Amino acid sequence: MVLGFTLVAAMIACNNDNSNTLAVSRNEVKFSSEGGSTDIILQTDADQWRIQNPSDWISISPTNGTEASTTITLTVDSKTPDTRSTTLTVIAGTAQPEDILVSQAASEFIYSMSANFASLNFKKGGSTAQIAVTADAPSWEISTDADWLQFDPQSGGEGTTTVDITALENPGSDPKTATISITAEYAPTVEIEASQIGEYYPDYNTSPLPPDESGMSSTATELAVKMALGINIGNTLEATGGETAWGNPKVNKAYVDAVKNLGFTAIRIPCSWDQYANLTTGEIQQDWLDRVKTVVQYCIDNDLYVVLNIHWDGGWLEKNVSTNKQEEVNAKQKAYWQQIATYMRDFDEHLLFASANEPSVEDATQMKVLMSYHQTFIDAVRSTGGKNSYRVLIVQGPSTDIEKTNDLMKSMPEDNVENKLMAELHYYTPYQFCLMTEDADWGKMFYYWGKDNHSTANPDRNATWGEEDDLNNLFDMAKAQFVQKGIPVIIGEFGAYKRNNIPEEALNAASVEYYNGYVVQASLSRGMVPFYWDTGGLINRNTGAVKDQGVLDAMLNEAGN
Repeated sequence: MVLGFTLVAAMIACNNDNSNTLAVSRNEVKFSSEGGSTDIILQTDADQWRIQNPSDWISISPTNGTEASTTITLTVDSKTPDTRSTTLTVIAGTAQPEDILVSQAASEFIYSMSANFASLNFKKGGSTAQIAVTADAPSWEISTDADWLQFDPQSGGEGTTTVDITALENPGSDPKTATISITAEYAPTVEIEASQIGEYYPDYNTSPLPPDESGMSSTATELAVKMALGINIGNTLEATGGETAWGNPKVNKAYVDAVKNLGFTAIRIPCSWDQYANLTTGEIQQDWLDRVKTVVQYCIDNDLYVVLNIHWDGGWLEKNVSTNKQEEVNAKQKAYWQQIATYMRDFDEHLLFASANEPSVEDATQMKVLMSYHQTFIDAVRSTGGKNSYRVLIVQGPSTDIEKTNDLMKSMPEDNVENKLMAELHYYTPYQFCLMTEDADWGKMFYYWGKDNHSTANPDRNATWGEEDDLNNLFDMAKAQFVQKGIPVIIGEFGAYKRNNIPEEALNAASVEYYNGYVVQASLSRGMVPFYWDTGGLINRNTGAVKDQGVLDAMLNEAGN
C-alpha cells in the first residue's frame, strides 16, 4: 500500500505542467461505532495546504500546513445513534482537490449510566436505601412497577445523583421482589433487584388464652418484698454447648432443695435459647423447653420465686442493640418469648420473665432500640394470655449499669396492666475488687474493701473507689429512678469472691464477706432485690453443701434469715 502510494506521488511529481500536485494515502475512512483515530499521509508540492471539515464530530490534526509530506490524524471520540458520514476536502495550491469520505457506524448506546448497587434488601417494617446514579446522559428516569417502592428524586441528568429509595411496610407474611429500572435515551438500562422480607419467623402465639388472674394477684412491689434474697444458677443453663459445658452438673432437685433450706427465697435462671432453636424458623427444641420447665418446677415446688431470662445467648440481642439489627432482633425476641411464655404459662406468680441480661447500650439511639426489644418482649408475653396476662415482667437498664441507666433510660416500656413491671440492674463495683483476675497497666486488683478492712501492710491493694459511700450513692440513684416511682428493682447479679495465695487472706475474706452482706443490706433497705451470682463456689452443685459459709452467713444475716 505504501509502495503504491509512493509510485503515484512520484508520477505526479514528474508532471511538467504548471499545476501543483496533491496526493492522499486514503480517500475513504470508516470508523466503528466506538470511534477512534487513524492517520492519512498527505503529499503536495504546493506552498500551503488545508483541509475543509464540514462536521464537528471529526477532529483533524493538523488542519493546514506548508510541509510537502504530512501525517494527518483523524479522530472520532463520540458515538452516534445513526450511521453518519461526511466528506473532507483537501486543498493544496492549484492542485485538483482530494475528497476523503469519512463514515462512522451506528452505536446502540451513546451514553453510559451506572448505579453503585445491583441489589437492595429492605426490612419488613419499611426502610430507605440510598443509591448513587452516575450518567453522562442529559436526562434519565428511575421507575418500577412495584407500588411499595418510592423514589426521591425520580429523575436526574449528567453527573452523579443520590436517590433515596423507600420501601413501604410489608403488611403480609410473604416476601416481595421488584426490579428497579434506570433509563435514558441512547443509554443502556440499569436494573437493580429489590427484595423485602415478609415474616422472619412464624407466629408462635398459636393458642392464646383468655386472661387468668388466679394466683397472679401480687403487684410487682408486693412480689419484690416476698422475693427478698436471690441466687443465680450461673454458668449452667446458659452455657454455650449445653448445660454441663462449663463444668457444672445438671441442676437437680436436691440442689434446689438446698438453696431453699439455706434461706434463699428466689432463684434467677440465666438461660440460653438460641443454640436450641432452628435458626431458619426460630422454633425452640421441645426437649429444651421441657428441661427448662423441669428446673423451674423444682424451684416452684420449693415455694421459690423464679426469674427466667434470655441470657447472653451468643449475643444475638445483647451485642446487637442497633438500628440496622433492630427489625431482625425484634423478630427473634418475639418468636422466642411467644414460645417460652406459652410453654410456661400455667405457672403462677412465682415465675417472672426477664427480657434480656446485659444489653450493650452506650447512647440515646441505642437506648431507643433497646426499648423496642423490651416492648416486643412485653407484648409477646401478654399476647399469649392466661396467667401471662398478669405475670410480673423484668426489663434491663442499658448494660444493667446504674449510672448509664440513670442517664439514658427515661421511662419504662408500655404495659396493658398496671404495677406488673420491674427494672433490672447489676452490681460488680468496684470491678478491681469483684471480678478483676490480674493486674493491668491501668490499675491493680483490690484485695481489701470497706472502711474497716484496709491493710496497712499492703496499702496498694486497698480499694480506692467504689466503697460504702459510692455504693450508697449509686443505690440511692437507682431507688430514686425506679423504686420511689413504684417500680421495684432487682439487682440481678452481684458478687465479690475470695482470693487465694495473696497477702492477708483473712483480711480479704473479711472484705468479701462484708461486701456481699453490704450489698444485700443496701438493696433490701431501698426496696431492691439482690441476686448473688454463683457458679458453684457458694453451694456445691452436686451435694448442696455450703462451700463458703462466711459469705452465705453475711448475706443471710443482712436479709434477716
